[in-house]
Amino acid sequence: MKKILFITGSINQTTQMHQIANELPEFDCWFSQLFTDNATLNYFLAKTPLFNGTVLSRKFRLKSERYLQQNALQIDFSAKKNQYDLVVYCTDMIVPKRMRQHKTIWVQEGMIDRYTLWSKIVRTLRLPSTMCGNTSLNGAANICDVYCAASEGYKQQFADKGTALNKIVVTGMPNYDNQQQHLNNDFVHRNYVMVATTDMRETFRVENRVAFIKKAVKIAAGRPLLFKLHPNENFTRAEKEIRKHTPAGTMIYKQGNTAHMIANCCELITQYSTVVYTGIALGKTVHSWFDVEELKTLAPLQNEGTSAKTIAALCRRYIKHNGDKESFDVQLAMYKHLVGEQQPVLNNQLIATW
Repeated sequence: MKKILFITGSINQTTQMHQIANELPEFDCWFSQLFTDNATLNYFLAKTPLFNGTVLSRKFRLKSERYLQQNALQIDFSAKKNQYDLVVYCTDMIVPKRMRQHKTIWVQEGMIDRYTLWSKIVRTLRLPSTMCGNTSLNGAANICDVYCAASEGYKQQFADKGTALNKIVVTGMPNYDNQQQHLNNDFVHRNYVMVATTDMRETFRVENRVAFIKKAVKIAAGRPLLFKLHPNENFTRAEKEIRKHTPAGTMIYKQGNTAHMIANCCELITQYSTVVYTGIALGKTVHSWFDVEELKTLAPLQNEGTSAKTIAALCRRYIKHNGDKESFDVQLAMYKHLVGEQQPVLNNQLIATW
């Protein structure tokens, strides 16, 4: 039985990989938290708190592995137990050299951070993309063999930043490809202005949280407010700030189904958060520190929850491909998946325009 390794990170990344693996029952699927073979970086991971807010930290690994254990999934941290026929990544910012000999597929797992002047400097000088301190160069390294993008907008963005266009296909993004399902929920509150915060401070980025809270109060204009805190936040600090600068009765949730909360809100306020795409898909008025009109062009494909199945189909085709990496035509593989094996392939022009 051929083996596939799925690289995990946050719970969102981990659950997406789990969905894809569920569509590949004929393969021996294993999971590992994101890892590096760089001895210097590993030393700093163990000795300093610098990476505590990232998926490379022990905290994130333990959380991910707890989920994997609860779902009886096989764990092979750092890929020490097996040799793999395919590795599925959620980031191409860290891909150890020893793993690049395997067939690799990259899967978009969320919003890509803002591309800044520092991102451009890192890219121009060909420095490690992790030096950006964010995900602005995720999907742009051109290291993996196949890239699965959430939308046509993101496909073009990844190509513009450096990944070969012929490697990229639009598959949609698990966890964000069927937002209409969240309209049917049992969350008790409705018709409030919702604020979804981020973990910027926990990941060593600058944020004026008080100013953000005050802006949310202004947008709400007397309407009920509901704050949903990011799971990686310092809850005690965040709640204290919210209570101090919002009207009495403001709701604060540390846990719960964020998508259901968005489905029941009348307006959504975000910072840098993928959940803004849930609001866009559900037709909500949304606010973001990104340009909202640009976000609408990047919004993940809504395909009734079939993204994991499509990505799994590409994994299956690639793992069964007998030629070298360069001879695998991902555009043709995607075309065949969409129209079915029985349909004739007319020409490359048709494939390019499906």
